[in-house]
Amino acid sequence: MIEGSCLCGKVSYEYTGTIDEIAMCHCSQCRQAQGGAFATNSPVDARKLRFTGEEFINEFESNDNKVRAFCTHCGSPLYSARKDLPDIKRLRVGTITTSFLCENKYHIFSASKASWHSINDNYVQYEYHKST
Repeated sequence: MIEGSCLCGKVSYEYTGTIDEIAMCHCSQCRQAQGGAFATNSPVDARKLRFTGEEFINEFESNDNKVRAFCTHCGSPLYSARKDLPDIKRLRVGTITTSFLCENKYHIFSASKASWHSINDNYVQYEYHKST
C-alpha cells in the first residue's frame, strides 16, 4: 500500500495499487501550479485511492476538462484529474510518504520547459505528451 499526505497532514491518502509510471510535466500550467520547473505525477486508478480529510481538499478547475486539487489549509498540491478520464487521478508524487520504486520515468511537454531549467537525466523526453 502506498500512503501520502499534504504538508500539514490534514489530508492523507492510501493507494492500494502500484506506481507504474512517473511523468515529469514541464507545461506552463504545471510549472505555475507547482511553483517549480516541473510537476512530478503518476496516473493512478482513482477507484483504489482513498482520502481522509476530504473536507480540506479543494478542486480548482484549471480548464474546461481538468481540475487540480490541493489542501485548503497548507496549499499542498495533491492530484489533478481530467473530466473525460474519471477513473484516473494524476497523483502528485511528492506527497507520497512511503517508499516505492519506479523506473518508468519520462518528461512530457519538454518543448515548453522553463528557460532557466536544463533536463540533465537520461529519461525519455516527449516534446508534448506521451504517445500511446
